[in-house]
Formats: sequence, C-alpha cells, structure tokens
Amino acid sequence: MTTPLTLTSGRHPDGTARLTVSGEIDMSNAGSLAQALDDHTGPLVVDLTAVEYLDSAGLSVLFAHAERLRLLVTPLLEPVLAVSGLTDLATVHAAAPDHRPPA
Repeated sequence: MTTPLTLTSGRHPDGTARLTVSGEIDMSNAGSLAQALDDHTGPLVVDLTAVEYLDSAGLSVLFAHAERLRLLVTPLLEPVLAVSGLTDLATVHAAAPDHRPPA
C-alpha cells in the first residue's frame, strides 16, 4: 500500500520553481517524489514543512538532486537532514515558526 503523499508545483516568491510536499515520504512513494524532481530542471525550492515522516528512500531521492535544491524544513526534519549529510550538499532553511505551506 502506498503512503499518502501530495506534490504540488508552483513558484517561490523569488520566481524559482517550487515543489510543495506533504504527507509521508517512504519507499512506497519515493518514486513519485523522484519523478516530480526529475520533471523540474534547474534550481528548485522544495517545501518539506508539511512532511510528517521521511525515511532513507526519501533521503536518497533528495541526495540525487541535492546540488540544485533549496529545502525548506521544520525543526523536526532539520536534524535528520544534518545527520544524513544532506545539509552539506543542499541549501537548507528552517521555516519560520508561523510558516504554513501554500494551499
């Protein structure tokens, strides 16, 4: 069974392509995330503030595109990305405490 995951494309306020991700990212749906990242060329802001769970399959997908990603994350995900080493390869920004993903 596939874990619920929602991927929404749009534009960041600075004009950069944006992918808003919500739900859980695991081995059952990491392919959908990979496809969404592959569909965008160039720099990409990935808003992970509505992600409730991220496993190693999801991390692997992010690593494959790290050099062109700006990740927007919650304090919950920040340590996971730091321990994995992803913060050394991608730009990671902590969301403001009152941040809400775009509807």
